[in-house]
Amino acid sequence: MFEQTFVEGRGKTKSGWAVFFSFAVQLIGVTILVLIPLIYTDTLPRATLASMLTAPPPPPPPPPPPAAQPIKVVKVAPRQFDAGRLMAPKTIPKDIAMIKEEDLPPPSASGVVGGVPGGVAGGSMGGVLGGIVGAVPTAAPPPPKVVVKAPSRIRVGGNVQSANLIRKVVPVYPVLAKQARIQGTVKFQAIIGKDGTIQNLQLVSGHPLLVAAAQQAVAQWVYRPTLLNGEPVEVVTTIDVNFTLSQ
Repeated sequence: MFEQTFVEGRGKTKSGWAVFFSFAVQLIGVTILVLIPLIYTDTLPRATLASMLTAPPPPPPPPPPPAAQPIKVVKVAPRQFDAGRLMAPKTIPKDIAMIKEEDLPPPSASGVVGGVPGGVAGGSMGGVLGGIVGAVPTAAPPPPKVVVKAPSRIRVGGNVQSANLIRKVVPVYPVLAKQARIQGTVKFQAIIGKDGTIQNLQLVSGHPLLVAAAQQAVAQWVYRPTLLNGEPVEVVTTIDVNFTLSQ
C-alpha cells in the first residue's frame, strides 16, 4: 500500500480542469457567505441596530440666570443746616417757598420793654420782688431739711463684734468627738438683735459631731447692743467656736 502511495508520478493529476473547478467552487462559496448578510438584514438583532443608530439624548438646558435685583434709588434730601450754619444749596430748586413773617402786635402804652403781660403800669422790667410795687422784700424760705434714715441692720466682722460679748456660754465637748480625737472650728452666721440676743443662727462650716454642742452654746450668748447715730441696730456677723482636745 505504501509503495503505491509514494510512487513517483502515479499520484499526480494530469488535467488542469480539476484545479479550475475547485477554485470556482471556493469562490462561489465565499461570495454566498458575503451576500447573505447584505440581503437578509431583517435577521440582524434590532436592539443592536437601535443602539447603534439612535443618537444620545441632548444635555439638559442650563438653569436660567437669577433675576436681577431692582435697583433702589435713594433720594437724599439736601441739608440746609450743618452744625447750626446755613448751607448754600448745590442745585436751584424748582419751587421757592415764600416765607411771610407775621406782624408783631402793637406795643402797649402802659407797659415797658421786657415787662410781663397784665402787669401794673409804671412797673420795672422783670417785675418787682414780692409782686407788689413798693412791697417789703421777704427772705427766701429755708431749704427743706434732709433727714437721713439710719439703716436698720449693719454688717460687722466677727473679731470686732466679739469685743461686745457680755455673756458667753462655753460649749460642752461632745464625748464621741473627744474619743475620736476630733477637733476644729465651727463657724456660724448670726443676726444680733437690737437687744443683743442671737436672732438667727445659721451654720457655715464645721464637723457634724461638733455642730450641735456649738449651736446650743452660741444660742445663749448675749452682746452689748450696737448703736448707730444713737439708735440700736441689728448686726450681721460671723461667730467662730473652737474645739481643742486640751480644753
